[in-house]
Amino acid sequence: MKNVHVKEVEIKGADWEKVIDTAFKKRSKEIKVDGFRKGKCPKNIYMQKFGVESLFMDAVDIAGGKAYTEVLKDDKLIPVCEPKMDIKEIDKDHVKFEFTIITKPEVKLGKYKDLGVKKEAVKVTKKEIEEEVARIASRLAEIVVKENGEVVEGNTAVIDFVGYVDGKELEGGSGANYPLEIGSGTFIPGFEEAIVGMKVGEEKELNLKFPENYTPELANKDVKFEVVVREIKERVLPELNKDFYEDLGYKDINTEEEFKAEVKKELEARKEEEVKNKYVDDVLEAAAKNLKVEINPEIIEDETTRMINQFAEQMKMQGLSLDQYFQFTNSSEEDMRKQMEPEATKRITYRYLIEEVAEAEKIEVTDAEAEEEANKYAEGYGISKEEFLSHFGGLDVVKYDIKMRKALELLSE
Repeated sequence: MKNVHVKEVEIKGADWEKVIDTAFKKRSKEIKVDGFRKGKCPKNIYMQKFGVESLFMDAVDIAGGKAYTEVLKDDKLIPVCEPKMDIKEIDKDHVKFEFTIITKPEVKLGKYKDLGVKKEAVKVTKKEIEEEVARIASRLAEIVVKENGEVVEGNTAVIDFVGYVDGKELEGGSGANYPLEIGSGTFIPGFEEAIVGMKVGEEKELNLKFPENYTPELANKDVKFEVVVREIKERVLPELNKDFYEDLGYKDINTEEEFKAEVKKELEARKEEEVKNKYVDDVLEAAAKNLKVEINPEIIEDETTRMINQFAEQMKMQGLSLDQYFQFTNSSEEDMRKQMEPEATKRITYRYLIEEVAEAEKIEVTDAEAEEEANKYAEGYGISKEEFLSHFGGLDVVKYDIKMRKALELLSE
């Protein structure tokens, strides 16, 4: 492919000797040689004992980065993904690096205007309003003890239970004062359904079977549960009145009609955003079909890695490591890569499309615009503009971001 550049760099003679000497100074600080204090071993003694080969790894680290920087500068290459570095030759006299650098592939912009993509109309039905009102009310429902009656769907049954498999008590299969919301699907099929109709103090024996997709040692096995209902709790929905509206932050709403009108307005705004996002995605999809570009597998792999790292950060915020996630979902990084590759390819394609539209439309962003944008974001994050630019990647990245946004807006018009 035309955007794959293979460059060789050789470092030899006095330059390589200088790198080896730097590597020796670094290495000698970390080792202890008999007869010498740590870090004080002469170079000739070190070479006799360990050989120059022991310095090659450090020497490559020292020289490789510098050689790569020189290649980029001399050939004016802008890599779009992680480069590959191979050591073709190395000995006491020289080292020869081979860098494989991938730059942006050739992109040919096709038709991107008047694509016939239509934006859906926004409509909110009476049923949707009623469902949203019920959802909001349910969120503020009060959980109270049900004094009389039996367990029904939606109640929380506080239970004691013990499970038995093959006549033996099931490890981890028992609990005391366990709050089980009926209908939540927390327990195996049949368990929650069997609790429905029970009263406080009632005991019951449940004869069930573990599902096929359960843990291998229990899948399809018969299990007996002894259950006692200790308490029943139910959700009591609040009345739709002024106090309820004020609890939600609506101080100027007094009637149910006014509240439903506000709910309708919010649903319309939410739907408008959803419709807009879908329309933009439909436009990008249609325009991308007219785009001609061959994307290197390495670029897709690099984007996939970035997506996995973003997902790992999200999991970390929830207190989970990526390894724990793979364990819980019985999956692997390889599975995740395969799953994410189509989305990674789409993201790259759309990015190239928007960049080409920006170029075709001669969209420019001034320093003043970028400065204003940086100030706005910095203020939002409660930090200085300098701090924001440092984290964001500099003013040029802000300019690129604005440029892409303008191009996307133009595409969506």
